[in-house]
Order: sequence, then C-alpha cells, then structure tokens
Amino acid sequence: MQFSPCKGGDFCSQEGTHCSGCGRSHEEIGKTRDLVFAVTQFAMQMGYENVEEFTKFVGEKAAKNVRKQQQMSQMGGIGIPIGK
Repeated sequence: MQFSPCKGGDFCSQEGTHCSGCGRSHEEIGKTRDLVFAVTQFAMQMGYENVEEFTKFVGEKAAKNVRKQQQMSQMGGIGIPIGK
C-alpha cells in the first residue's frame, strides 16, 4: 500500500469510508491526524526552537524502524513490537 497525502480543500470528502481526494480511509486519516497532534504536543512541551530538525529526526527514525520491521517480517522474524 502506498501512502497518499491529503490534498485538502475541495478534494476531501467525509462521505463513505474513504476520502475521494486521497483515497485513504477516514480511520487512517484520523489516526494520522492524532499522530501528528501527539508529535506537535511533544515538541511544544519540550519547547523545541528547532522544530524542523526535531520532526526530521522523528521521521527518519520512524522510517528506519519501519524498514527494519519490514525486513524482519520478510525473513520470518518477529521484530520489535510497535508502540512499546
């Protein structure tokens, strides 16, 4: 499955189970929104002035962990539990 970011504006729809603009489920969109909110709140609580550096770090670490999990999964391994 490929990630498709929301285009926003007139493209987005709330009807049905999926957005007509990006094709993602409304559940996925909501969970992504929650994740972004959590990262935002953490950065605010820490008082980071270099927000771009922090979010870049978080994104790169997450991507590295996902690739590692995918590789372990393909090799039949269990890997690290997500969210622990």
